[in-house]
Amino acid sequence: MNATDQLRAEHEGITTMLDILERVSGQMASGKPANLDHLDQIVEFLSVFADQCHHGKEEDILFPALEKAGIPREGGPIGVMLSDHEHGRGHVRAMRKALENLKAGRDGAEEFVRAARGYIELLRSHILKENNVLFVMAEKNLTSEEQTRLFEAFETMEREKIGVGRHEAFHRLMDELSKVYL
Repeated sequence: MNATDQLRAEHEGITTMLDILERVSGQMASGKPANLDHLDQIVEFLSVFADQCHHGKEEDILFPALEKAGIPREGGPIGVMLSDHEHGRGHVRAMRKALENLKAGRDGAEEFVRAARGYIELLRSHILKENNVLFVMAEKNLTSEEQTRLFEAFETMEREKIGVGRHEAFHRLMDELSKVYL
C-alpha cells in the first residue's frame, strides 16, 4: 500500500462514520433522544481519527512533500484542503459544545444537528476533492520511493499521535455503531 492508498482507505472509514452521524443527527432532528455515549464516541472518532490522525498525516507529511514537489500551498489545492480542515474543526468544536450541554441536561440537540450537518456536507465534498484531485496530483508528482517513505512516516505518526491499537479500536467502534444505525 502506498501513502495515497492509505489515505483513501481512511476516507472510507470516515465516510462510514459520516453516514452514522447523518443517521443519528436525523433522528435527533425528528425529536428522538440521542444516545449520549454514542455521540461522545462519534465526536471522539472525528476529533482523533479524522482530524489528529488522518488530517495530521496530510498536514504534517503529505502537504509538505507536495509543496517540495512544486505544488503550491497558497492559491492551490493544498490551501483549499487546509481551509476545509479548519472549517471541519470548527464544526467538531460546535458538536462537542452542544454535546456538553446535552450531558448537563440543557438544550443542545439543535446545535448538535446543525454542526453535524455542516460537518457532513463539508467532509463529503472535501473527500471527493482529495480523492479525485489532490491524491491524483500526488500520484503524478511523487515517485514510488517517496510514496513508500510517506507511508512509513504515516505509520510512525499514527503510533506516536494516537497510540498503538487505537486505529483498530476506532474500526471496531465503526462496526459496532454501523450495526446500530446503518
